[in-house]
Amino acid sequence: MRKGIHPENYRLVVFRDMSCDENIITKSTINTKDTIELDGKEYPLVKLEISSRSHPFYTGKMKLVDTAGRVDKFRSRYAKHTEKNKK
Repeated sequence: MRKGIHPENYRLVVFRDMSCDENIITKSTINTKDTIELDGKEYPLVKLEISSRSHPFYTGKMKLVDTAGRVDKFRSRYAKHTEKNKK
């Protein structure tokens, strides 16, 4: 790397996908209060809800999460809309 072009806090950081317990180690300047120890070294830790390791687009596994009936609400609105357009 060329000297003087990266911020001083450019270091290895662990991004942890909480949905599948996978760790991704990469360089970043993100600020975090959490740390994790891996292979005898301590790294800053960033917790993620979803990443490419657990996202349905990348895994090929569709997981439908219905929070507060949103899917049913959408389907009922869509059904009303399609009936309206048929007339």
